[in-house]
Formats: sequence, structure tokens, C-alpha cells
Amino acid sequence: MKNMDRRGFLKAATVTAAAGLTAACATSNNQFTPAKQQGKSVIGLIAPKMDVVRVGFIGVGQRGYGHVKRMSYIEGAEIVAICDNHQEVLERSAKFLTDNGHKQPALYGNGEYAYREMLGRQDIDIVIISTPWKWHAPMAIESMESGKHAFVEVPLATTVEEMWDIVNTAERTQKNCMMMENVNYGRDELMVLNMVRQGLFGELLHGEAAYIHELRWQMKELETKTGSWRTGWHAKRNGNLYPTHGLGPVSQYMNINRGDRFDYLTSMSSPALGRALYAQKEFSADHQRNQLNYINGDISTTLIKTVQGRTIMVQHDTTTPRPYSRHNLIQGTNGVFAGFPNRIALEEGGSGNFHEWDYDMQSWYNKYDHPLWVKMGKEAERNGGHGGMDFLMFWRMIYCLRNGEPLDQDVYDGAAWSVISPLSAESLNNRAKSVDIPDFTRGAWQTAEPLGIVTV
Repeated sequence: MKNMDRRGFLKAATVTAAAGLTAACATSNNQFTPAKQQGKSVIGLIAPKMDVVRVGFIGVGQRGYGHVKRMSYIEGAEIVAICDNHQEVLERSAKFLTDNGHKQPALYGNGEYAYREMLGRQDIDIVIISTPWKWHAPMAIESMESGKHAFVEVPLATTVEEMWDIVNTAERTQKNCMMMENVNYGRDELMVLNMVRQGLFGELLHGEAAYIHELRWQMKELETKTGSWRTGWHAKRNGNLYPTHGLGPVSQYMNINRGDRFDYLTSMSSPALGRALYAQKEFSADHQRNQLNYINGDISTTLIKTVQGRTIMVQHDTTTPRPYSRHNLIQGTNGVFAGFPNRIALEEGGSGNFHEWDYDMQSWYNKYDHPLWVKMGKEAERNGGHGGMDFLMFWRMIYCLRNGEPLDQDVYDGAAWSVISPLSAESLNNRAKSVDIPDFTRGAWQTAEPLGIVTV
């Protein structure tokens, strides 16, 4: 944000938010023709090395509070400022930091747009955004416009147009915008990536991914917390509301945007019954939860075809009573890995019997644990966050910024994985008609290098 004072930035931010509406031209309900490229590709973008990465947070109510704690454990990261329009959670994060020997951060909490005051600061390098979904795109765009790298909770955005606006801003500003898909840093997902890179499964053919997590109880969160805003999406969109947790790892196995890309999809959903039944059971007839028309099918299934001909099945279900699963299946010409529970079957290199699953993972961990997990796994588990994946994601982000290395996920990944949500809705609203998936890389996927097996 050189040559721009705080007042100038706030004015520009308002203009930027309005201008985003004209950054693309509608061609159908969810498809948009992108604006002409305004900057070079940010695949492999390397920011100048930072001795200390100065961090600002927007949103510390639930997920964001955990992010503050984990970021505070990382050497070379300094938390400078925090923004949230709920005073209680704002002060809770500040108190955690000061109680644990860190400096008092600057606090911003005066209304929904208080984050713009924070973005006017010159002493913040990166912004961590953990807010309701509708805020992800404007906050990411304004963070980059203010000269800061943006790190956004899942999903990156909720519409095709927003995805293009974010991509265009990243290219124009040459700033990182990473969707924080923490599941890519899970031990099992990292191990499978290592196995894939070593050719254990042969040529890849098919993947399956899911977010199956019963969350009806969130409907009881009415004024604050995740359910207060997330429940409304079940009355707003019929499609896959949350595709990336399963899809992110499978995409990295398949080198999506780095040698292959999503081509088109088709989607269907089951009837939408579970949310209404739950509301009738748990709330009075005149309660607000019984006034909503829940249209999102309880189980959403999307099939994706890639340019190289591979197939991916993605499912979403946060309503039915069933055990948690992200599925995580990758099938190749030599065999398969499937998660929940973890199991492997190979024609060559395993037990020799691919008609039966091998459920004993320890020998596979011993041989194929990802070097990143071998080095940092114990510290990740100690510092927590979904078994350590959250901490490892933050540690890796800061490591890359301090050492002048490209991030493991870029803006094109976040857009490609997140856009499945609005496009799945478009498909199923047209009798499962296939829908083209935008190439956010504008052809750069054809020469981009696959994500390597990083070492520390």
C-alpha cells in the first residue's frame, strides 16, 4: 500500500467492492466470462523473504480463535492486530496473547466494516480471514488491494463471479491469496500424496471425496457461532455447500491446475428432508427454524471429469445421522487407497492380494510418511487443530513466506475447488446437465509444475 494513506485506502476499498460487480460478464446463472488478465499468473508466486511475518486477523469467534492460538506458537510470526465486531471474542483473543507473553495486539471492533480500519495499517503483511462465507471474497480482495497477502477460510468464495474477482485481484496485485484447506496437511493425506508421487498406485484414474459430518445441532446456534449463519445456506442453495475438504487432497494427488484441470461436472441431490424434520422435533412450530424452506438436498453427489479424462466423485452431507467421513479415495492402475477407515489394496507392492484390504497402516506410515510430517508431526499434534493439520498448515505458510518459497496452495486452487459449489447447484437445477468448469489459470495449468514432496 505504498503511496496510499489509510483514508485513501478506505475510499478505494469502497470503490473496489462496487467495481467487483462489473469484473465479469454473465453468460448463464453461474458462468461468467472473466475480465481481461490484468497481471501475470501467480502460479509459483514467491513473495520477498520476510524475517518476521506480521499478521492481522479478521474474525476470531470460533475457528479464528484457534487460529490465533496456533499462530502464536510459530517462530517468526507476530500478531499485530485483530478485528471482530463481537467485543467478547475480540478481548478473549487479546487476553490469550498477553497471558502467554505476547504483545497486546491492536483491536478493531466498531461495526461490520471495522476490518477496513485494520487494513489501513502499514505494519501487517498477511491477513487471516475466518468469517461467514459471504465476507470471504470482499475481505480477501480488499486485503490484497491494501498490499497484504490474504489467507481465507473455506470456501474461497460462494459465486463464480467472486472467484474471478479474487483471481483477477491476485494477478493484478501480485499478492498471495490462499484458501486455507487444512485437510491437505493431515498425516494421511500427506502420506497418500507421497505414495502417489512415488507411483505406488500406478497411473491415476479416479478419486472420491466427501464432507460427511452431521451438523444439525448447529441449527440451535441462533444469534452467534457458525450455525447462526450457516443454517441459512440450506434454504438458499441446493448443491454441494462445502466441497473442498475432500476435494483438495484428491486434486493435489491428480495435479489439478498443474498438468490437469477440471473440465466439467454433473450433479444431483437427494430430497431435502432432514433439516425440516429436525426443526419440527427440536423447535416450536412458530420458531424461526420452522419458518425456513430447506431446499438443499440432504445428500449431494457431484461427478467431475478432468481434461486428462480422470473422474472424481464429490459428496456433501451435513444432515443425515451417520459417522463422519471425508472419504478420500484414489484409484490407479496398480491399486487403491481409501480412507475412513484407512485401507490399501495393491496388485504389486502390497500383500499380493488386491481382493482384500490391508487395514494395518503402521508399515505404510513407516515407509511413506511425508517428510513434512516426519519433521513436524509431533509438534503439530502437540499444538493441535484437527489432529495437528491446522498447526502444520500455519507453520508451512509462515515457513514459505520467511524463506522465499511458493505456497503449497494458490488462488487458482482455492477457486477451482470452491467453484464446485455454485456449479453443482446450476447442474442439478437443470436435471443434472453438465456444466463447464472455468479454467481460472487461463491455460497456465498446462505448463505448471506439480506440487513436489517438500522437505524441511
